[in-house]
Amino acid sequence: MQVFSPSADTWLRAGLAALVVVVLGALLVMAGYADSTYATQAGWAKDQDVPFSHKHHAGELGIDCRYCHAGAETHADAGLPPTHVCMTCHSQIWTGAPMLAPVRRSLAENRPLRWHRVAQVPDYVYFNHSIHVKRGVPCVECHGRVDEMPLSWRAHPFQMQWCLDCHRDPAKRLKPPEQITRMDWSNWSDAQAQRYGTAAIRRWHIDTKKLDNCGICHR
Repeated sequence: MQVFSPSADTWLRAGLAALVVVVLGALLVMAGYADSTYATQAGWAKDQDVPFSHKHHAGELGIDCRYCHAGAETHADAGLPPTHVCMTCHSQIWTGAPMLAPVRRSLAENRPLRWHRVAQVPDYVYFNHSIHVKRGVPCVECHGRVDEMPLSWRAHPFQMQWCLDCHRDPAKRLKPPEQITRMDWSNWSDAQAQRYGTAAIRRWHIDTKKLDNCGICHR
């Protein structure tokens, strides 16, 4: 007595092939999503209660990054500008501007401004601004040309591989710490950057073999 029909083997092969195609397709879709700007939010501007322009403040006016992000040199968190920092200037200029109404309301009600973070790593990732700044990683390396951003967007994906690329080859990214907020390094050749970075690694006794250890960022 025949249990399976003559076409059973064909159907089995076709089913297995379809399963493989579905699994591979799902993996490709997941990988594509993980690298998409929708997932990483790279290049996306964040809506803010106050439409702050880095292009105007940092670019045109030349205000140093640390004026608003005062914790960058001393704390793990660079910090976001409190109301009194904004009002240092805006108690004198643009005092009635509608777009600055949230700042004036914040001052009147003694409530902090609500900023939506543009550059943010997951809670399970430890990142210390101060050590990067002190060793000479310029703001532009992570945040991009904020001096050209009318509205702030995430310049890089902030994925683990992106961080590891820097940790495994930090030399070419290091610059003089006293120029940490400089945006344009186009007059530095690759060879010049490499020479400076190699010397900086020796000066700061940076062990590059340990920079990609899991415990550096996951504590």
